[in-house]
Amino acid sequence: MSLIQQLNERSGSKCELCSATNDLKIYEVPPVSTGGIDGSLLACVTCINQINNPEETDANHWRCLNDSMWSEFSAVQAVAWRMLSRLKDEDWPQDLLDMLYLDEETLKWAKETGEGLAESDRIIHRDINGVVLQTGDNVVLVKDLKVKGSSMVAKQGTAVRRISLDPDNAEYIEGKVGPTQIVIITKYVKKI
Repeated sequence: MSLIQQLNERSGSKCELCSATNDLKIYEVPPVSTGGIDGSLLACVTCINQINNPEETDANHWRCLNDSMWSEFSAVQAVAWRMLSRLKDEDWPQDLLDMLYLDEETLKWAKETGEGLAESDRIIHRDINGVVLQTGDNVVLVKDLKVKGSSMVAKQGTAVRRISLDPDNAEYIEGKVGPTQIVIITKYVKKI
């Protein structure tokens, strides 16, 4: 059974956030390494656009979280927590956040994007040009890099696909160069 079929079965062919039935797509909840049924949810285009573009967030649309935050699935819980945290300056989301219980692992996952933190407290990863990097982005090396602990040299122009971000340091990202997983300093990459 394909992932879209599994998510349709799990959700009853409805957006797992707002219960819409049109324009449903797979949304891999960042930061995700493999996605799959546990790292994804079925969401409508409206929800996905607002999740990905905070400036387009319509607080009234997210009143649906009053129901969906009680989902038994971690991916839905993590997104609900993130959106409620984004909207906590409104009155009603803070009440829902106070009621929402997430197990330790799901809460850690929900907090990994920095949602709900003040801008000054967020760890923001930027490439050599100042472009914000996110988990899953593709980057290219802007200079030759010697890989510590090996004789390998990662050449300038090498593409690194589906990077992951170091949650504790804005200067470090991880990605695969060939078969080797390496840590790369952000000032040596450019987002593609």
